[in-house]
Amino acid sequence: MKLIILGLITGILFGFLLQKARVIRYDKQLGALRLMDMTIVKFMLSAVMVSMVGVYILHDLGLVELSIKTTILGANIVGGILFGIGWGMLGYCPGTSLGAIGEGRLDALWGILGMIFGAGVFAEFYPALKNTVYTWGDFGKITLPQALGINHWIVIVLFIIFGILLFRWFEKKGL
Repeated sequence: MKLIILGLITGILFGFLLQKARVIRYDKQLGALRLMDMTIVKFMLSAVMVSMVGVYILHDLGLVELSIKTTILGANIVGGILFGIGWGMLGYCPGTSLGAIGEGRLDALWGILGMIFGAGVFAEFYPALKNTVYTWGDFGKITLPQALGINHWIVIVLFIIFGILLFRWFEKKGL
């Protein structure tokens, strides 16, 4: 129960930050899709960098265990294409569509209905996908540091350096 409450609090905080960063606005979504406004990319990349550090500190202290999902290229590519098509058609990704509903923008309701419909279609086709798409490029439960054979902190530091350089480049370009 304690973890559920903690999840609820962090979810509310994340939603608040999404709203304050204005990344749930349609113009920001469209700007990201057109590669003309990198606000969403900067927001999510910041969240990934902070999360990487936090998760691996907790892991190294023995406070959490990582639950690595299997890396399957076929499923990731097909899922990414469907995600991109949905985002492009609607103008919201799943998280921002929920935030937009919270702000009272009912156009995002189509995205939520699409997610529910898509989940049903996925569940119906899962047995067939399991024997096809889920077998294409199956690398098992592996992380990038494991694949490279190096300590995870090296990857984290390099990723953060890359992220900071990318942020600076975005700012120079006015993105």
